Amino acid sequence: MITVAETAEYFRRARKLMSEEECAGLIAYLAAHPMAGDLIEGTGGLRKLRWARDGRGKSGGVRVIYFFYNEGLPLYLLTLYGKNQRENLSAAERNALAGLVNLLIRSAQK
Repeated sequence: MITVAETAEYFRRARKLMSEEECAGLIAYLAAHPMAGDLIEGTGGLRKLRWARDGRGKSGGVRVIYFFYNEGLPLYLLTLYGKNQRENLSAAERNALAGLVNLLIRSAQK
């Protein structure tokens, strides 16, 4: 199992969109399946996982943006948003998160 770290941004959004049980289920799933999400092109390794919420149907799910480098680093939950809010990250958001990915990788290599 992989260690999962929640950023403040992720934590704030997750508590608004999901119950504590749903959050715990998501974390347990990603700890066991860190490569589950689809790679987001041009971000240096960010992944997007489509996660269904209990009893909300297909359109009631969330999109979880996270970074997993290898087993030597935690899996970082960076942000999430409701499927009904938007489908993808903007170019500016992808670029900002790609910068964070580079920082995380550099810090891991020290």
